[in-house]
Amino acid sequence: MTTGPEPFTIDGVGGTRIVADRLGDPRTHAVVFLHGGGQTRRSWGRAAAAVAERGWQAVTVDLRGHGESDWSEDGDYRLISFAGDIHQLLRQLPSQPVLVGASLGGFTTMLLAGEISPGIARAVVLVDIVPNMDPSGATRIHNFMADRMKSGFESLDEVADMIAEYNPYRPRPTDLDGLRTNLRRRDGRWYWHWDPKFISDTASRPPSEVADVDRLYAAVETIIADEVPMLLVRGQMSDLVSQERADEFLARFPQVEFVDVGGAGHMVAGDRNDVFADAVLDFLIRHGPS
Repeated sequence: MTTGPEPFTIDGVGGTRIVADRLGDPRTHAVVFLHGGGQTRRSWGRAAAAVAERGWQAVTVDLRGHGESDWSEDGDYRLISFAGDIHQLLRQLPSQPVLVGASLGGFTTMLLAGEISPGIARAVVLVDIVPNMDPSGATRIHNFMADRMKSGFESLDEVADMIAEYNPYRPRPTDLDGLRTNLRRRDGRWYWHWDPKFISDTASRPPSEVADVDRLYAAVETIIADEVPMLLVRGQMSDLVSQERADEFLARFPQVEFVDVGGAGHMVAGDRNDVFADAVLDFLIRHGPS
């Protein structure tokens, strides 16, 4: 039986404290889950539990500026710094983990496994992200994150209403307590848990690499050249990875396996956790740690 998650911390790039959870035996091979922008390590809860139940070590991470991890004092939110943090974290784990990255976590995975440290991953899962993402979808996500960034929310009901409007594929929660993990209470109002500098133009070093499509493609090419198995999981109703963008990616890298999750948008793991977990487990059984 899998017990509850065990939190641990590491010092990332520039001494930024990174918080993670571990499920399962720390001596076994690891599957490391990296969330998307504006999310936390809690977004992987069910998928991580399913992986741990199968005997692997599931590690979920709060990226810098998110969740319980430190906000960067100097506003360093470059992808290369996110990747550097995870590189430090992997030193605490058995070698060659499987990396599962959604959106921002997927970009981080590309640079880590394809540029900073080729060969570091046993296998890679990209969740609704490709180098050449749809700019209109990216703008929609940016606008959602920027809205209420400074003013916050009067109540959790307001938060739930806004999420339901943004993501109509997921039923509006009836129990709002779960939203508390994504928010911070300050001066009687609720604010998103992440550092506003991450999404605004006030960061000294923003994640501008997300627009460097050639660099990201080169990183993926290195991963593929190293014969690292890769899976792309797309939300069928995603506005960030359209069918056209997915087809383009798969035509360029025919070795990549593909799962199209019906009834899911960009937040695949949350929209259809059952299908997502099954897809990841099937991939791990064939290519992951044994």
